[in-house]
Amino acid sequence: MQAVRFHEHGDASVLQVDEIPDPTPAADEVVIAVESAGVNPVDTYFRSGAYEPFTLPMIPGVDAAGTVESVGEGVEAYENGDRVIATGLGKDQFGGYAERVAVPTDRLAHLPDGVDLIEAGAAGVVAVTAWRALIDHGGLRPTEHCLIHGGSGGVGHAAVQIAAAAGATVITTAAPEYHDRLAALGADVVLDYKRDDLADAVVEAADGGVDLTVDHRLDDYFQFDADVAAHEGRVVGIGENDPAIGLENDGAARSKDLQVQFMSMFNTPRLADPLARVAALLGEDDLQIEVAETYALDEAAAAQNAVLDESFLGKLAITP
Repeated sequence: MQAVRFHEHGDASVLQVDEIPDPTPAADEVVIAVESAGVNPVDTYFRSGAYEPFTLPMIPGVDAAGTVESVGEGVEAYENGDRVIATGLGKDQFGGYAERVAVPTDRLAHLPDGVDLIEAGAAGVVAVTAWRALIDHGGLRPTEHCLIHGGSGGVGHAAVQIAAAAGATVITTAAPEYHDRLAALGADVVLDYKRDDLADAVVEAADGGVDLTVDHRLDDYFQFDADVAAHEGRVVGIGENDPAIGLENDGAARSKDLQVQFMSMFNTPRLADPLARVAALLGEDDLQIEVAETYALDEAAAAQNAVLDESFLGKLAITP
């Protein structure tokens, strides 16, 4: 089969398409024929060496979706022909940028009929991260006010929809060209992140304070999150550009008994559990993954450069 691999760490030029043997499933694995593999910033971190993968040469790609071709001897929940969605690959398991991939069943979920496999392949890490941030860590409740920074991003646009499905009032930030689409996806209020009075606008939209904030750029917005929070508000931090984060004035946090939770999707005890909820939301049309562009295997370098450098709503995907 053909697979994208990197034999050494470096920029996107180290990615190459190799001809390698088809995978065979271990006892707890299934092999799927990949229809789509999402392109995520974390894929580039493993490639560059910022995060260490378990072996070289490595096949990148945290996400995949496709059809089961073979199952391990200990697998009972899946059979050939099943449509499935996977995430949590590309770190200690070969990833999805390939024609086939072996996936442990604890990182896999059945995909309802009718869900587009290209969309599903781009869903895993962003939708599971959004679910974990909002529901598992954030405890989002109906009628609460939820602020999602960067609603046009992969996690952001999934979080907007999951929060809306949970019955929250959804406030998000984005560039003006994405406002109408985010409103259609379920955002109640969409604000230009560059506006000078952003904090005042958020507080007004949240009827005095935000109950739950999901923040992917804590180095830029941690103080902002504290300033706009309601009493006993919660902040879930899912990422940052600079690891040096902090508060210029912790009084805003202490006076509100602000609760802060940091998270990583890779710490999920069993990825199959939130992934099954994501699959259900896709099947019920409560979640749509916007795929801005697809790339062939030999275009993986361009896809990884684009995921870091270009502006788009939603996700990019590799389609072997």
